[in-house]
Amino acid sequence: MEEVEQVQAPLLAQESPAALKAVIEAAIYITDEPLTAEQIAAALEQPLDRVTEILSQLVTEYAAPDRGLSIRELAGGYKMSTKAEHHESIRQFVKKLQPPLKLSLAALETLAVIAYKQPITAPEVLEIRGVQGAGVLKTLLDRKLIAAAGRKNVLGKPIMYKTTREFLIQFGLSSLAELPTLKEFEELGRFALADSQSEVAAAASAAETTSQASDA
Repeated sequence: MEEVEQVQAPLLAQESPAALKAVIEAAIYITDEPLTAEQIAAALEQPLDRVTEILSQLVTEYAAPDRGLSIRELAGGYKMSTKAEHHESIRQFVKKLQPPLKLSLAALETLAVIAYKQPITAPEVLEIRGVQGAGVLKTLLDRKLIAAAGRKNVLGKPIMYKTTREFLIQFGLSSLAELPTLKEFEELGRFALADSQSEVAAAASAAETTSQASDA
């Protein structure tokens, strides 16, 4: 993640509250991953309560209907992004610029299984999905959507997998507690399969049924 450069405390101490607010806004804008209040306060050598208050002001200001961007808490930090109500318009705009990033049906289904059953091993994913998925797991690992989570203490000690912070960021979730139902999983914009939504819905429904049977 990009680091916020250290700013000399004496310089910022002389700046007005508006100037500090502008620096924090710019810091959130230039970083790819969510910044925590603690990171910002430490980098700018400012009191945490002062930084928290400014972040609250920025969140409120960017929530205004005439702003196309928002600053919101995401995965434990603050990130600037487009607003949900503009996603479809922006998606159509970006689609005309470059091919959309997609996950295959197999990758989306595997990711759903891992998200809801983590930590889980490759053999357990295979048992739920009924098909081999080594190549799919590699794709998800390469995209940093999943990561190894140790080894299960059973014969062979297979690697367990879990979703990552990148998964939360890409799907716009603050935590795993915000995971939608498996049926809704397909609707998470960036990874929706635009030309096969009916197939994804069927796969998600099947995965939900299998998951319920596994929990029984």
